[in-house]
Amino acid sequence: MRLVLQLVARLLLIVALCLGAATVWATFDAYRSVDRATAASAQRVAQALQALYWREFLLRSSRTREQLLPVPEWRTLETMKLISAGVCVEFQPTIAFERPLCGQSEGLGKTPPRWFASIVPTFLGSHAEVIRPVSPRAAAAGTVVATPDEAAAILLAWEYILNVIDVALLMAAAIALLASLAIAHALAPARTIVIALQRMARGQYRTKLPRFRSMELAMIGGAVGELGGRLEEATEQRAALTRRLIEIRTDERRALARELHDEFGQNLSAILAFANTIETAITKQSRDNDIAQDARMISQATHHLMASLRDALKRLRNPLPEELGLEASLVNLVDSWRSQSAARPTIQLDLRGDLTDISGPAAVTVYRVAQECLTNALRHGAAREISLRVERRTGEDDMLLVHVEDDGGGDAARVAQSAGFGLTGIRERIAAAGGSLSILPARGGLSVAATIPLAA
Repeated sequence: MRLVLQLVARLLLIVALCLGAATVWATFDAYRSVDRATAASAQRVAQALQALYWREFLLRSSRTREQLLPVPEWRTLETMKLISAGVCVEFQPTIAFERPLCGQSEGLGKTPPRWFASIVPTFLGSHAEVIRPVSPRAAAAGTVVATPDEAAAILLAWEYILNVIDVALLMAAAIALLASLAIAHALAPARTIVIALQRMARGQYRTKLPRFRSMELAMIGGAVGELGGRLEEATEQRAALTRRLIEIRTDERRALARELHDEFGQNLSAILAFANTIETAITKQSRDNDIAQDARMISQATHHLMASLRDALKRLRNPLPEELGLEASLVNLVDSWRSQSAARPTIQLDLRGDLTDISGPAAVTVYRVAQECLTNALRHGAAREISLRVERRTGEDDMLLVHVEDDGGGDAARVAQSAGFGLTGIRERIAAAGGSLSILPARGGLSVAATIPLAA
């Protein structure tokens, strides 16, 4: 899962938790706001009755204070306006058959669901009544008792929650959207770092990264740049060591070729001459045909050894690209395999691009790769058709592509893991040139592809 999506998911979780906390707080505040409204209603009505009490006391001074209140005048429209919705107020001591005076509770809001109406009182408890004296200085004036309506309290709480939730949802959506855009913008440079790492995986170690504003990303970018530099140095050192190893091996091959030519070649020539002399002498004397037959067998064996020696010397000597050029050496290689036997499979040679100016280690590497692949396909497989394609790709990445494909079967995974001298040698040459090698299954056989940069 992408990091941006993970951060956005966590942000949405935090927003949901905050929204839930806001809902709980809104429920508690709305439910308890009825208590505040009850106390305020009791206080307002008590103050109004206190003014009424002292007015009656001044106008009817002939009466005793106990006879002044309660009076019918307190149940008026002005008193109703002082009572909050969902609150009922009564005066004590009460007159017979007197009912509490209640505020308007109809139309307070939508009817809440049953689960809300049952859960809220269970967790938040019931409302208490509020008692206020009409006059603190006259205890006989009576008291005002305000009692909240439980159903009205739940209605008010539900309506308040709906209003708060609407605003909270809009704010949560806006916060989530803006925060997601901010997170995506902050993590956008990570894609640049990933692209740089992918280029490093393809061998482009010197990948310049832009300067990041974030300190963490700047540290990662610096570490990636330093890693690329070290990888490039290590690759250059490894390539230099491999090239040196190949040079030493080439010198040893040349020395071995000289030794074989000078020692074995001369001795084989001498053996052949002695065998021919013996055969001629015995034939002239007509004495022992068995000795002549043995001399001819020695001559045949010597010819076979000399042919094998010539073939070995061809492989040990300087490669043909240094003498004929890459294109001519490839044509000569394919022709030599075609001419060895009529039963050999069909070899198709496809040369693309300008190969005339290619020389040096790149040409030798291409030739050795083609030589090894053809040898393996012809000697170790039952191929009926082999395709050899050498292509020069120009442009930003000037390189040579060698592609050999056959239909002779074979296990690509086993061949790729092989530690034979031939594959090991071409792997070393390609690594020294800074190229790449891949061995994959093809239609009925194997496909070997190698890339050799010409800048190497």
